[in-house]
Amino acid sequence: MCLGAPFWAYYSEGNIMQKILVVEDEKKLARYLQLELMHEGYEIRLAHDGRAALTAFEEQPSDLILLDLMLPELSGIEVCRRIRQKSAVPIIMLTAKDDVSDKVMGLDMGADDYMTKPFAIEELLARIRVALKRNAEEAGHGGGRTLSEGLLSLDRDSREVKFGEADIQLTKKEFDLLEYLMLNRNVAISRNELLDKVWGYSYAGDTNVVDVYIRYLRCKLDDPFHVKLIHTVRGVGYLLRLEEGGEAE
Repeated sequence: MCLGAPFWAYYSEGNIMQKILVVEDEKKLARYLQLELMHEGYEIRLAHDGRAALTAFEEQPSDLILLDLMLPELSGIEVCRRIRQKSAVPIIMLTAKDDVSDKVMGLDMGADDYMTKPFAIEELLARIRVALKRNAEEAGHGGGRTLSEGLLSLDRDSREVKFGEADIQLTKKEFDLLEYLMLNRNVAISRNELLDKVWGYSYAGDTNVVDVYIRYLRCKLDDPFHVKLIHTVRGVGYLLRLEEGGEAE
C-alpha cells in the first residue's frame, strides 16, 4: 500500500481482486472505507478531488467507483458524466445530501446507486456486491442481443435505442429501465422490483424515483411517436406493451 501517493493508495496481496476507486475528500472517511473494503478483499485506490479521480481512473480502470457528490476541483456529478462517456463501470454515489433532486441528478448522469451519509458499512458492502454481480452478469452475456417491441428496438451491446429509423437518446438509467421493461414485456412489474433490478436497491419511501424515470421515458417514446408503450398498472407498477395511438395512463 502506497500511503504517500498524492492521488491514490494501492493495496494488493498478489491475487486477482476486484478494484474499487474511492473518491472522497473527507480523508478520515476515505481511510475508514479503504480499511473496511481492504478487509473484505478488495483492491483499493483513493482520490480526494474530482480531477485526481479522473487521473486515477485513466491510469488504471476500476471494477467499481464510490464517488462523493461534493468534491473540490470537479464535482462528483461532473466526474460521473465524464467517466460515463468512456465506461459503464458501476458507480455508487455518496453524499451528505438527502434530496430527491440530487439523487435523480446523480442517477441521470449514469450513477448506478446512491447512498446518503451517514450509512451503515454493512449496507454499503451489500450494495457493492449487488452492483459488481450485476455488472459481471451483464458482461457474461453473448453479443447480438437486440430486444424489440413493434418499431422499438434496443441493442444491449451498443446501447442504442431506435423507433423505426429514429435514434432515441437515453441516459444510462433510462436505458437500464427500458431494457428491464422490454425483457419483461407484457408483465406488470412493481416499483420495488424496478428499484431492486434497475437501481440495485430497495429504499423505503424512494419509489418516486421510478415514477420520475417512467415519465422521462414516456416523453421520449410515447409522446413523440404517438404510441402507448409504457402502461400504468394501478396498485402494482408498470408494464411495457405496444399500442398504436392513445396516451399513456
